[in-house]
Amino acid sequence: MTSTILIIDDDHKIAAMMRRGLTFEGYNVLVSHSGKEGLLQLLEENVDLVILDIMMPGIDGIEVCRRIRKEDNIPVLMVTAKDAVSDRVTGFEMGADDYLIKPFAFEELVARVKALLRRVSTGGEQTLDFIVFSDLTLDTAGHVAIRKGREIELSTTEYNLLKIFMDNPRRILSRDLIMEKVWGYDFSGESNVLEVYVGYLRNKLESQDEKRLIHTVRGSGYVLKE
Repeated sequence: MTSTILIIDDDHKIAAMMRRGLTFEGYNVLVSHSGKEGLLQLLEENVDLVILDIMMPGIDGIEVCRRIRKEDNIPVLMVTAKDAVSDRVTGFEMGADDYLIKPFAFEELVARVKALLRRVSTGGEQTLDFIVFSDLTLDTAGHVAIRKGREIELSTTEYNLLKIFMDNPRRILSRDLIMEKVWGYDFSGESNVLEVYVGYLRNKLESQDEKRLIHTVRGSGYVLKE
């Protein structure tokens, strides 16, 4: 069954971009350009998820979210240019399920949408099924990576190695730490096995001439950074 997503955003250009992309992904997408219009559509349509901008004239996103929560438990993804911690806290206090800061990669939006819809379909609590860094998404349920819409199959070792990097973005990880986490304390294989697997990952992640994300820090280890 196709999920219906309601986008409430007064920025016509961004709303149109999201609508096109999510429609291509197979969702039924509705758009409202004001809080008042969005609340009316929620009364008239059967909506599975709301993508909601905070900064709108009239009824803003915080108030829309508060009113939604009074009547329904539909998942709400806040999308806004505001990045202050206080804004995020206010959004969550009003009942938002997730928060995405503009500008964002479309792949990250899709990952958040899928995670929220999966939570509803399973009837469970929200879990982190996707980890996103730059234009790279790691599907922790399917054990695949996604970069610019391209699905990348990973071996078990490649997945475990990439997940360590994705869990620790911009942090320099020592060779010993990575070896311990991926291969264990009693690892006794070839000394260059880490370098080999980093090479495998780079080849897969950069096969379409994408920019390098896993960098060597000479004398220290490796780091995931833009």
